[in-house]
This record gives sequence, C-alpha cells and structure tokens, in this order.
Amino acid sequence: MTVISSQKNAEALTHTIVAEFDAGVERVWRIWEDPRQLERWWGPPSWPATFERHDFVPGGGASYYMTGPEGEKSRGWWRITAVEAPHRLEFDDGFADDNGDPVAAMGATHAVVTLEDVGGRTRMTIESTFESAEQLEKMLAMGMEEGLREAVGQIDAILAGSPDS
Repeated sequence: MTVISSQKNAEALTHTIVAEFDAGVERVWRIWEDPRQLERWWGPPSWPATFERHDFVPGGGASYYMTGPEGEKSRGWWRITAVEAPHRLEFDDGFADDNGDPVAAMGATHAVVTLEDVGGRTRMTIESTFESAEQLEKMLAMGMEEGLREAVGQIDAILAGSPDS
C-alpha cells in the first residue's frame, strides 16, 4: 500500500498522511496539476471527483463535486495559496453548496502538500490544518481519514499508466 502513515495531532489541529510512490517527483506533481488525473483519485473509489474548474496558480482555485453510490453529490472548493512546482502546493479547502459557494458552517482547512525524492521514489505528505479541535473531530468522524487513505491508494494505478492519461 502506498500510504505509510496517517496521524492526527489534536494539539496542532492537524491531520497528516504520508505516502510513497515508485515514480519521480515531477510525475507525481502531475497528478495534482492535471485535473483529469486529479479527479481519478481525489475522491475515494465510491465517491469519484469531477473537477469543473482547476486554476492551478497562486490565487486560483478549483471547484469540484464527488458523486456518491446513490448519485448524490457533495461539492467542494479550493483556494490555491502557493504553488512551488514540483515540490510544494498549498490550498484552502472546504465544502460548497449546490451553487459552488463555500459552506461557512463547515469551516475550511489549509492543506500543505510536499513532494520529496527518496532514492528515486517520491514521498508525498499532505498536512491538513483545521480551524478548531471540534472541526478536526467532526471531519474525522465523517470519515475523512479513511476516505483520504482510499483516495491516495488509487494513485499507484494512475502512475503506472501513461503520464498524460
């Protein structure tokens, strides 16, 4: 399995997932940069993502929805705050309503993605910082950790295919 650790730090209000892949940093970067590759793994297998907008620059953003097994849709948004290709990406992430507007009651998280070479492989770390302990616990109770593990677990198959597919 690609995920090597998943940790909650209640004091720092973070959840961190670390995975390693048999691919170079530049190739792993493309699974974030290319919305067609991103939507093949961003949601867990039973909730695949569709990116309607993906403006991959600082100040840009993304809007997407995940479709559940019964056809229900859960919408989300990103506000990209930093892009340092191919090693670092930062974005705010949250839930959206049917119009794509942020759902303030759910709050937002700040994600920091780092990619580093480890002997020809790539270690990807995704650290999500929450607004409060309550938000962290609520998101974990909703299945965020398991969903992210399942989502990241789909990346190996993407990397095994063509870099442009």
